[in-house]
Amino acid sequence: MTRPKHLSSVSRRTVLAGGAAAGALALSGGWSRVLAAPLITVENLTIDVNGKAAKVFAVKGPGGEGIFAKEGDRLAGSVLNASQVPAVMHWHGQIFAPADQDRARPDGGELAPGGTDQVDFLLTPGTHWMHSHTLSEQQLLAAPLVTREADAGDAQDVVVMLHDFSFRSPEEILAGLGGANAHGGHGAHGATQPTQAAVGMAMPGMGHAGQGMGAMGGMGGGMMGAGQNAGHMGHGMGAGMGAGMSGGMMAHANDVDYDAFLANRRTLVDPEVVKVEKGGQVRLRIINGGTATAFFVTVPGLKPRCVAVDGSPCVPLEADAFPLAQGQRIDLLVDIPASGGAFPVLAQVEASPRRTGLVLATAGATVARIADTADRPQGLLDLTFEARLSAGKPLAPRRADKVFPIMLGEEAGYRWTINGRTYGEGRPFAVSPGERVEMTFMNPTTMSHPMHLHGHHFQVVGIGGRRFSGAVRDTVMVPPHMPVTIAFDAGPKGEWFLHCHHLYHMATGMMAVVKIA
Repeated sequence: MTRPKHLSSVSRRTVLAGGAAAGALALSGGWSRVLAAPLITVENLTIDVNGKAAKVFAVKGPGGEGIFAKEGDRLAGSVLNASQVPAVMHWHGQIFAPADQDRARPDGGELAPGGTDQVDFLLTPGTHWMHSHTLSEQQLLAAPLVTREADAGDAQDVVVMLHDFSFRSPEEILAGLGGANAHGGHGAHGATQPTQAAVGMAMPGMGHAGQGMGAMGGMGGGMMGAGQNAGHMGHGMGAGMGAGMSGGMMAHANDVDYDAFLANRRTLVDPEVVKVEKGGQVRLRIINGGTATAFFVTVPGLKPRCVAVDGSPCVPLEADAFPLAQGQRIDLLVDIPASGGAFPVLAQVEASPRRTGLVLATAGATVARIADTADRPQGLLDLTFEARLSAGKPLAPRRADKVFPIMLGEEAGYRWTINGRTYGEGRPFAVSPGERVEMTFMNPTTMSHPMHLHGHHFQVVGIGGRRFSGAVRDTVMVPPHMPVTIAFDAGPKGEWFLHCHHLYHMATGMMAVVKIA
C-alpha cells in the first residue's frame, strides 16, 4: 500500500516556484507542446484506513494530488483516465470552463479507461475542487483544484480535503438505502418546470408558484428588498432548523453509516501533521468532498475568521464553529502564536460526535493524540452562519428577468425529486445569456439538501422572508422548512446541471438542468 503524496501545505513561494513548477507549462498555456505527459491522471490506489486496506481512486496533477495554481493560470492539457472504470470529471466551481469541456452535463458521456480528454480554460480564483459526477466519487475520486488569489498575501496555504469513507461499494450503499440510480449515464434532460402537484405543495407564505413569484424579483437597495411573497422567518433562524416535521417525520441527517471520516485521506488515528511557523499566518482551504456528510469545522486554541466561501471572498467573519455542507468550501485565516504549539483542525459530523481532522504544529511542538469522537454530538446544520455572511464582491443590483420556484421532494423508495420529478422526467429551466435569474428553494422533506449549480457562482439573497446581500457561492444548503433564494446572471450558452450534492439524493433523481440558449 502507498500513501499518496499530498500538497496540503503550501506556502506562497511553494505555489509559485515549487508545487506548481512541474506543471508550469500546463498552467501557462504552453502544455500543447508536451501532451505526452498528462496534466491530470485518474488512477486506482490502495490506501490504509485504520489498519485496513482500501481500494480507492486518486486524481494526480503535476506535483501530486490535485492542481495548485495561481490567479491568471489556465488549465490546459490532457486528462488521462488510467483507472479501470469510466470517469465523468466535473470541474466544481470553475465558471470559465466551457460546457463541452465538463463531462458532467447532459449527454456528456464517460471517459473510458485508457482514454484522454483535452481541456483548456482560465482557472477561477479560489478554493475549488474536481470530482467524479458518478457514484465513484464515494471512492475518493476527487481532488483539490485550488487557484491562489492575486491578493492572498503571504499566508501559508493548508488544504484540507474531507471525505466520508465506506468499505462497502457505492452500489451496495445505494441498494441499502432502497434507491435506484436514476441517471448513471447523464443521458437525459432533467425535470424542472413545476408540476401542478409541486405548485400545490408551496410553503406557507411563498405564494402561488406561477406568476406571483415575480414579486420576488426586486433586488433594489443593494439586493435588500422586501420580498413580499417570501413569507416570514418565524421564531428565528437558529431555533428549530433541525427540529422541523415533514410528513410526520423528524428532520435528520446521516442516512449512510460510514466506516471512517478522512482529512487528506487520513483519520485521527494517524492524522497528518502540517508544519507551520511560529508567529505565521495560515489560510486553511477546507473542501467538503463528503458524499453524504456535512461537518462543523473548529480550530481549538486559535481564532479562525472566514474570508471566503466556495472560493468567493466574503466580509471576514468569526465563529466558534463553521458549518460546511457537501460540496462547499471555506477559507479560514488563523494566526499562529509566536510561542508556537500544536493546533488541531477538526471537522465534526453534524448530528454526531464522530470527527476527523489534521494538526498544525510548529517545530518542536508536542502533538497529543486526538480522539476521533468528541465529548458530545453536534446538532444539525442550520442557516445561522449563512445569514451572517456578506459577499466581498456582491452581484450588481438589478431586477430578476426570470424567477423559478423549486420544490425539493421526497418520495417512497428513496426517490428524491425537483418540482415533483426525477432527473430525465421533464424540461430544463430555460434562460438566456446575461439574464438575471432567481431561484427559491423550498424543502418540505426530512433532510437538508446542499444545492449546487454548475458553471456559475450565485449570491444568496434571501433566507425565509428576509432579503439580504449574502455570500456568493456555488453550493447552498437548504434545510427543511426554510426557503432559500439565490440570484445569478446566466452565463454562456450550454446546459448546466442543478442538483443536490448529497451523492445518493442526486443519484436517485434530485438533479435538473439549466439550459442557456
